[in-house]
Amino acid sequence: MSDHPHDHEATQALDNLRAALSAHGITLPSLDLHLLSYAGRYASPPLIALGNCNPATAQRLADALATP
Repeated sequence: MSDHPHDHEATQALDNLRAALSAHGITLPSLDLHLLSYAGRYASPPLIALGNCNPATAQRLADALATP
């Protein structure tokens, strides 16, 4: 953990997103905190970088989001 003022909030959201994607069999290898926004001291939490994925993963993500 760092000493970023929003460290817990950002890492918790990242862990929750990883778990939710994993429940649908989706892995985004480059899913992580956006380092530039994480390195700064802002009043808001750092951004989450969703990263890149192949077309099959993008379709699985779209399908998961479309499911009620």
